[in-house]
Amino acid sequence: MPVIQLYYAKGMLDPASKNEMGKRLTEVLLTMEGGARTPGGLAFASVLFTEVPAEDWWVGGKTDDTPVRTHGRLLARVSIPEGYMSQQHKSEVHASVHAAMMESLGATRGDGSGALVIIEEVTEGNWGAGGQTISLAAIANTVGLAKDGERFKWVEAYFQAKARQYAASHYPPGTGGLLPAPPAAPATQGE
Repeated sequence: MPVIQLYYAKGMLDPASKNEMGKRLTEVLLTMEGGARTPGGLAFASVLFTEVPAEDWWVGGKTDDTPVRTHGRLLARVSIPEGYMSQQHKSEVHASVHAAMMESLGATRGDGSGALVIIEEVTEGNWGAGGQTISLAAIANTVGLAKDGERFKWVEAYFQAKARQYAASHYPPGTGGLLPAPPAAPATQGE
């Protein structure tokens, strides 16, 4: 359920490059979801564009392009659920989003060294859809991410470690930020 918010300086994107960038960034989102070309995966693949007036985009204390390298007035904020990606996966997303932006502009990957990609993790329990709080497990179900796969095993290990940390620090029940606990195993006779 990642979302990409792309901020760009006024005049930087014409309709054709904006259309191309939207398509390429959507492909990045679907890849981030593990190739989730399901109806749920497609419904969550949101790219939002915000044009910023040149006089409102300050770099190096200036509003002109003096301190900005070619294609530098781009900022992509990628919102992801907490615990969704390892650091290696985040590095892949940084590279993929940057490449999608540069290729959409007909630039090389080496261009746009000032273009920023920021990954922001939304704490478990703070993501909602349809008026309800949804967990990372629910998102995985919606987009079709296999819960027995390597990716979700990493997610479970992350939240198990977080639960141990919360317990050791005596956080009160219901603090949030944890996947729902798995159902307790039924008691067997003699217990």
